[in-house]
Amino acid sequence: MLDFLPPFLQYPVSFVAVLTVVVFVHELGHYLVARWAGVKVEVFSIGFGPELFGFTDSHGTRWKVSALPLGGYVKMFGDREDTDAGNDQSRPMTPEERSVSFFHKPVIRRMAIVVAGPASNYVFAAIVFTILFASFGQQVSSTVVGGVTEGSAAAAAGLESGDKVVSLNGQPVTRFEQIARTVEMGLNEPLTIGVERDGQALTLKAVPQVVVLTDNFGNQHSAGRLGISSSGDAEVIHYGPVQAVGAAMRETANATSNILKAVWQMVIGTRSSDELGGVLRIGKMSGDVAKLGFPAWVTFTAVLSINLGLINLFPVPMLDGGHLVFYMAEATRGRRLSARAEEWGLRIGLAMVLTLFVFATWNDLVSLEIFKHFRTLIG
Repeated sequence: MLDFLPPFLQYPVSFVAVLTVVVFVHELGHYLVARWAGVKVEVFSIGFGPELFGFTDSHGTRWKVSALPLGGYVKMFGDREDTDAGNDQSRPMTPEERSVSFFHKPVIRRMAIVVAGPASNYVFAAIVFTILFASFGQQVSSTVVGGVTEGSAAAAAGLESGDKVVSLNGQPVTRFEQIARTVEMGLNEPLTIGVERDGQALTLKAVPQVVVLTDNFGNQHSAGRLGISSSGDAEVIHYGPVQAVGAAMRETANATSNILKAVWQMVIGTRSSDELGGVLRIGKMSGDVAKLGFPAWVTFTAVLSINLGLINLFPVPMLDGGHLVFYMAEATRGRRLSARAEEWGLRIGLAMVLTLFVFATWNDLVSLEIFKHFRTLIG
């Protein structure tokens, strides 16, 4: 996809492009709902730091691209604590200013503005999947077992070649990809497998084995392995517009479920926290995916958009979810939390985000063997 660029530029260009898309979508959600709520938006920035270029629209919003392309932000009038009605102000707001101030809007509107960013990431991902499924279709593999690995969990459970898997843990399955996804995400979790064999319905029990895999991009991660392969029968289903929307919603929901499950497994220790990646790993993956072609790159962008939207909903101060918790508390109490409580919450949130960033970056450096390459360079 980026073959026209020199190799040393392909990875950074792909990374910046992916990140710009998902950040723009996120901030556009905040912007559009803020405008709907009657809040004046002062700045819409892609990136941080000094402005590279931009323009001011007729509503007084400065749209700009900044030097550090690692995020973005929307600055709304009256979103600072010193402009809040509950704090001292160096200059009282005029009635006109209060009418467009973020903190002078009803709490339900502020909550809508906060939620709009992550929601936009989800809507974007669903739209991308819909277009891909309607244009290129979705590959569907048969759930008929083609082979069973000797000594595997499947063999111990009694699965045989020719069995048709119809359900996992009581949930119906129609694609082999569903089986693979469920098994891979389930670490040390027992499976109840419903199969059809020679016209008879059977229920088998298995506990997938946990292995460490290295994916196509060089990342290692733990995965469950049942020990079966598909019969090889597959087809590409081309959906109509309505069916494509349904398939896209299912794909978005599955991606969200997998992310939440992986995070929980890291919390309880069944999945190594070494799998947590940061910007360096995202940059490498974006470049690797770009080499596979435009559909793969767009799919990766959609999945990253889901990640960004979901993570921002976590109840951590500094993230959208943390602000949402503040506003929910305000709606419940009938008044805002004290300025001191919010300040300490934001400090704790900032410390958590920075700690996570450092930890993820360390994992990236180790995973990508940057230290080894550095030692090689310096001899």
